[in-house]
Amino acid sequence: MDTITCSFLGLGLIGGSIARAFREKFPDMKIKVYDQDIPSLSLALRERVATGIYTEITADLCDADFVFLCTPVENNNTLLRTILPLLNDHAIITDVGSVKTPIHELAESLGLSHRFIGGHPMTGSERFGYANSKPGLLENAYYIITPTEEVSAEKVEELKSLVSATKAIPLIIPYTEHDHATAAISHLPHIIASSLVNLVRSSDSEDGLMKTLAAGGFKDITRIASSSPAMWQQICLTNTENIQQMLEQYISDLENISESLSQKDSVGLYDFFDSARIYRDSFSNAAPGPIKRSFTVNIEIPDRAGALAHITALLADENINIKNINITHNRETEYGALKIEFYNEADQLKAVELLQRNEFTTYLRKI
Repeated sequence: MDTITCSFLGLGLIGGSIARAFREKFPDMKIKVYDQDIPSLSLALRERVATGIYTEITADLCDADFVFLCTPVENNNTLLRTILPLLNDHAIITDVGSVKTPIHELAESLGLSHRFIGGHPMTGSERFGYANSKPGLLENAYYIITPTEEVSAEKVEELKSLVSATKAIPLIIPYTEHDHATAAISHLPHIIASSLVNLVRSSDSEDGLMKTLAAGGFKDITRIASSSPAMWQQICLTNTENIQQMLEQYISDLENISESLSQKDSVGLYDFFDSARIYRDSFSNAAPGPIKRSFTVNIEIPDRAGALAHITALLADENINIKNINITHNRETEYGALKIEFYNEADQLKAVELLQRNEFTTYLRKI
């Protein structure tokens, strides 16, 4: 691919990770970044991810082959209006928002249908901001591309090539299908996770017993509740109809479960759990969706001085990076007293082999 120029308006977790991935793959690419966060801009410049940094939107910033809008959904709409008179003749605009309908409709109303290609990298982290971005964040994740009918196939293929360079998996679908699907598999789950956490918060005793016992399965299924509240506020306000449709269906399902409980319907309850188990077990682990996979290993650790240090030393000697580590006090749904989370599957599998070779009992978990 010829050397191109990409501008990023917004340098958070996603924008920063894409920029980092581009820099690794295309050392000569010109990468211009705009943000109001001076420390993030300075860090991007020091790390040589960015070739130019901006705190104001200018014609020079918008003079690029691709302009990536990487802020919350509503802010992207504002940015699209702002850059309209500043774009060069050939720039293609894309975004990374997790809701596509509003910006597609806006692009059409602004006469930009011939140069707008929607995008959504279906990945993320509980942490946010450029400081937490990394080039491998998009690896093996679906990157949805939602082109307009008017944009050229050549430009779509060029963006698809850029996406593939990040090791993401490009998938081209209509923007309306995207919003309907993500309401079910991403947006509603975040609402449910947050509601469960708030349920425990409001139901807990004064001594915080529930919080103390909350471990294992509860922490796994509510992990995504730690995501950016501003981002999820915007998602709910922009994909409202699809989310409401899924939420109403979910409420109906919960009411059916409540009725099964009231009637002590053993067959109905079994079928509920069994059908979910069968369908869940059919999911592929090949490519993570919008809820990021967790590469975790549970380890049986002896209760003796230095055991934990021994494990971490073994991993460090093999240059295996640890993302998170904790002692499991609630063993109701957990195997192993020690849980270690890694950044990727390669490190996870390498750690299992290493620990088993050193006679530790391990339990591999792919969430």
